[in-house]
Amino acid sequence: MAFQDAGAQQPQWPVHSMDRPRPPVVTPAPARAPVPPPSDAIVLFNGRDLSEWVGSDGQPARWQVHEGYVQVVPGAGLVTRRSFGDVQLHVEWAAPNPPRGEGQGRGNSGVFLMQFYEVQVLDSYDNVTYADGQAAALYGQFPPLVNASRAPGEWQTYDITFRRPRFRADGSVESPARVTVIHNGVLVHDAVELQGRTAHNRRAQYAPHEDRRPLSLQDHGDPVRFRNIWVRGLEDSRP
Repeated sequence: MAFQDAGAQQPQWPVHSMDRPRPPVVTPAPARAPVPPPSDAIVLFNGRDLSEWVGSDGQPARWQVHEGYVQVVPGAGLVTRRSFGDVQLHVEWAAPNPPRGEGQGRGNSGVFLMQFYEVQVLDSYDNVTYADGQAAALYGQFPPLVNASRAPGEWQTYDITFRRPRFRADGSVESPARVTVIHNGVLVHDAVELQGRTAHNRRAQYAPHEDRRPLSLQDHGDPVRFRNIWVRGLEDSRP
C-alpha cells in the first residue's frame, strides 16, 4: 500500500481542504480491556475521580465520572494540574453511539499536548471530513497515514510520543515539536515535525512558551468518553 500524504515531505495543501486525499481505511485489531500502566507512569485518570484535573476555565472539573470512564460535559475542557514537556501519553476514548451529526460535528474532541498541539479526536468511522481534521490527525496540519478508526461506541487508543519544541533565547525555533501517534495499534504519524501551534482554518505558527505545560482534553460539545489516561515524562531521555 502506498501512502500518499506522509507529512512534511508532501506538497502543502490549503488548511482543511476537502480536496486533500483522505487516508485509506484499515481495520485495526478488536478493542481490548484496558492494560495497566507501567510502574513509572503518572496515572491521570484511574476511572474513579478527576483529582489530577481542573476545568479549562480554572474551575473544578465538571465532566461526569461514571463506572470506569469520564464523559465530556459541555462548558469546559479538562486541564492537568501538572505540567509536562516531552512525554509518552496513553489515552483511550470512545465516540457516542448511536452517532449524531456528520463531519466535524460527530464525536469531536481533542488531545492537546502542552495545550497547544492537538491530536484530533473525531468519529471517523464512515464519516467524511477534511483530511487534516479526521481522527488522529495533527489538526490543521497532517492527516494520519491511515484511518484506523473503530465504530462509534467502541474504545479506541492513542499512544503518543511527543517531543516539545525548543526555542532560542530570541524566541526563534531551534527545533520544532515532533509527534509519533499509534492509533488502535497502527502507526499513523512517525516523528512528524509540527508546523506550529494548532490553529483552525489558518496556517500554524510557533510562539515561544514554557518548557513544561499542562495537557488538556477538549470540550467540543459532544459526549465523548475517556478512560485509562496515563503519562510518562521523557524529558531526560533526549540527547
